[in-house]
Amino acid sequence: QLVESGGGLMQAGGSLRLSCAASGRTFSNYAMGWFRQAPGKEREFVAAITWSRGNTYYADSVKGRFTISRDNAKNTVYLQMNSLKPEDTAVYCCAATVRGLGRTRPYEYDVWGQGTQVTVSS
Repeated sequence: QLVESGGGLMQAGGSLRLSCAASGRTFSNYAMGWFRQAPGKEREFVAAITWSRGNTYYADSVKGRFTISRDNAKNTVYLQMNSLKPEDTAVYCCAATVRGLGRTRPYEYDVWGQGTQVTVSS
């Protein structure tokens, strides 16, 4: 089970940190990803990380602004979002895949959270 938290309303230029708490199974062999979906748009890959080594992978649209990290002791993955833009507005979901780092398509992920809303005002 994956449960996201930390979404909310923020002005452009601000920051938010999302959390994804994992439970119910061993995710140590998974890569964890964040996706987002804005109204009327397809689900979009944001970032991913491996539990074991903490290797990361980012979409070009968020490189330099977003940072994905994990706390193995807490079974939690984070997405630190800085310099937020109105186009970052979306429902953000975390997901887990056994297929390794670098997977960017939703169908490549096996377990999904319910999502958390992020709204950035201009």
